[in-house]
Amino acid sequence: MAVTIWHNPRCSNSRGALEILREHGIDPVVIEYLRTPPDRVTLAALITRMGIAPRELLRTKEAAYGSLGLDDLGLPDAALIEAMVAHPELINRPIVETAQGARLCRPPETVLEILPA
Repeated sequence: MAVTIWHNPRCSNSRGALEILREHGIDPVVIEYLRTPPDRVTLAALITRMGIAPRELLRTKEAAYGSLGLDDLGLPDAALIEAMVAHPELINRPIVETAQGARLCRPPETVLEILPA
């Protein structure tokens, strides 16, 4: 499996995770998710692989978070995923996938947990 990073070049955590990967000799597939957002199936699979709830992937400081009423704790996971698909700026980053798993790499050093041996 190739190493993939769902990346936002404007984010210091994302740049840091990418730098760590490259320092370890890994040339990952870089997906700028704001330009090429994941579809619902892909995002749901990423969330499952990371072992987190969709709410844990939401960026709560984005304007869309408030305007879409995503602070309603009663919203089902499917609604949260649909919101992130429609508004990819709501997806926290970076997400890194390797054969060893997937992680939201905040802080960037979290990527070390899933580097290939």
